[in-house]
Amino acid sequence: MDAWSFNAMLLAFGGGMFGASLGALWAFCLCGLLTMLGCLVVLGGGSDFLLLQVGLGPIFGPHTGGFVAAVVASTYAAGFRKNHPSGAAKDILSPLVDSSWDVLVVGGLSAVFGLVLVPVLAKIPIVREFDLLALSILINIWLARYLFQKEMPWGNMESIRKYGWLKTDNYAISWVSWMSPPSRLVTIGAGMGVLSGGVAMGFREHLLPLAEQGLVSEAAAFVAPLIFCWGFSAVMLTMLNFGQASIQKSPVTHCMAIMGAWGYLQTGSLVMAMIFGIAAAFIEELTARMFYNHGSNHLDPPAAGIAFATLIMNLLFKPEFLNLGQFFQ
Repeated sequence: MDAWSFNAMLLAFGGGMFGASLGALWAFCLCGLLTMLGCLVVLGGGSDFLLLQVGLGPIFGPHTGGFVAAVVASTYAAGFRKNHPSGAAKDILSPLVDSSWDVLVVGGLSAVFGLVLVPVLAKIPIVREFDLLALSILINIWLARYLFQKEMPWGNMESIRKYGWLKTDNYAISWVSWMSPPSRLVTIGAGMGVLSGGVAMGFREHLLPLAEQGLVSEAAAFVAPLIFCWGFSAVMLTMLNFGQASIQKSPVTHCMAIMGAWGYLQTGSLVMAMIFGIAAAFIEELTARMFYNHGSNHLDPPAAGIAFATLIMNLLFKPEFLNLGQFFQ
């Protein structure tokens, strides 16, 4: 579906208002579920509509209604409208349905912006080597942070001066503090990296013959192995909404999942999938320290991690750059 078509923008607008009413985390969990179901439909030789147009597309993708719309709406509600349910723009758990109509409309508009931003970014050299959905999410949230919280991408300068830009006050201000220590990043990243690589291996082995026979699209045969465990990780975040105290401490692994799958798909090696899962965990933590910890709204570290890790992966493995992929053929 062409992002510039009226229907695509209308769908994004509607999905954005609905996603904002749910709140960002619930919207993202639903996006992950739709994406997983879309992968399973493709795995069975079916249509790629649910995967590419709903879960990852204009209807309810993470760059439209399936996440970013609610983050922008939350930032607007807390910083400008002053009617956020908890008063905190960083709160992505609370639904916004009980705020006001204009908060939901802002969510819809941000979804349209996220949709049309992707093809614009795709035309810019080097920039197009990022994961464009993730980069669109970051730009959308950075813009909302500036407009509604009067902060730059790195966050509140008073907090930075107090704690240090990349410091965490012994994890007291950390994003997902229970996962931030290096030993846990290594182990969780390794586990999710190899798990996701294994799923990607199985999906690709099944889907490549179907794509060659024309039974599934080439795009779906590429995307489904890459994204399935990303969707799985998104669904797993329901723990954050349902749990309390220690029960709430879910590992947040969708950055590690997608990069573990990337590692396998680029190299054919589960060991490399594990290594890329670990690397993604550390890149994600670095982006949290750079853009989330000191900010007044939610700047998503997994989206930032996916965006920058994909850039690194493409520069390392694409033939027009360093072409390290030749050593794994």
